Amino acid sequence: MSSSPYTIRPRRRAYPAALLAVTCGLLMATTAADAQVRPSIIDRAKQDEARREALRNADRFGAIDGVVTDTLLQPLNAADVTVVGTTARVVTGANGRFRMLQVPPGQYLLVVRRIGYAPTSGIIEVPASDTLRLAYTLARSTMLLDTIRTFERRISTRMAEFEQRRAQGGGQFVTREEIERRGSLQVYDFLRNMRTIDVSRITDQMFGGMVALSRREAGSVLGEGAGACPMQVFLDGIVLPRFFNLELLPPPKQIAGIEVYSGASSIPPQFGGPDRRCGVVAVWTRDGY
Repeated sequence: MSSSPYTIRPRRRAYPAALLAVTCGLLMATTAADAQVRPSIIDRAKQDEARREALRNADRFGAIDGVVTDTLLQPLNAADVTVVGTTARVVTGANGRFRMLQVPPGQYLLVVRRIGYAPTSGIIEVPASDTLRLAYTLARSTMLLDTIRTFERRISTRMAEFEQRRAQGGGQFVTREEIERRGSLQVYDFLRNMRTIDVSRITDQMFGGMVALSRREAGSVLGEGAGACPMQVFLDGIVLPRFFNLELLPPPKQIAGIEVYSGASSIPPQFGGPDRRCGVVAVWTRDGY
């Protein structure tokens, strides 16, 4: 046989343009679907991890369960319970009880108030993964005023009295302007510069923390606080516990003014009490407790 001068090549199959368009469309749709599935899987995994983390954190939080009564042990309705320095604020029910959940463990200052009764305060230690049970008794106030409706902020009257005492010059004062100018992180930083106060850290198990001590009455701390004379601390007129830890006060950005009286002879009547020989530190907040 003689060889053919022509070379036979396989014939290419011609695909319709419509078929090619459909195929490309399917490929693009598959790619887009994969792009959507992958982030959704990642987001779901992140959400699951966030839920697990929230459950782990919930186990670390504590709770506060308490009751407020009068001196006859009758439940007090509508008593205001506040954890100072936080947004935690509740009101007692008809049975005088209150409850706070999801509280980070640690030490706090708790204030209890009700109209017609003298306020009280206490230092609490919230445990992790447990409930702290409290009971507070409020005594009838000896100073009762008629009900007055006002549209002014509560801070105006209190700070007007603050300015009156500052004008009389009986103590040492820190104004809001000075607080803003210095920009300190803790209230006790403003007390360090006062000549009559020794701000010291006490490591006693019951009275641990930064404490304001009188330099006039053996104010130095020896080891566990022996020989120290703690100044009486007020917060918005509320008497705070003896050897009060100044670290539990609200941050300076919430403080409107501070006044200090070094001895009993210079203390104004509204800060009087059975034992004021070590002096008084009165702290006023901008919104009031």
